[in-house]
Amino acid sequence: MAVKKSKLVEIKTKPTLESVDDFINKVQDEQKRKDCFLLLEMMKNATGEDPVLWSNSIIGFGHKIYKSPATGREVDWLLIGFSPRKANLSLYLNVGIQEHGEALNELGKHKTGVGCLYINRMDEIDLNVLQRMIKTSLDKK
Repeated sequence: MAVKKSKLVEIKTKPTLESVDDFINKVQDEQKRKDCFLLLEMMKNATGEDPVLWSNSIIGFGHKIYKSPATGREVDWLLIGFSPRKANLSLYLNVGIQEHGEALNELGKHKTGVGCLYINRMDEIDLNVLQRMIKTSLDKK
């Protein structure tokens, strides 16, 4: 059986040249805006990378080629990042979220999706646990 070659797929979510600070300063909810700046510093310190706004909604750090285990397709993606959504802060840690099982039990109030961690407010979680999760995600990049 022939092995199917993967190819780099162009997706809509791409890095932009827009200002991350300007984007965060447009977040209407004051607490969410403060939480964004806290996450910004945490991820910047963890990665040593400057933040980049991806498609006007995701703040990302670093870059990698992500290969879908299901389809073999490859896309340009960020190492880690977050987005201030209306309902919560969506964190993209880019490893299977369940790989953080023990840490999730210690984290505090949160929800999870397939690949995302959802936090309403940073003061509802243990920041040291989140820092550990960020480091673990980066170590598995």
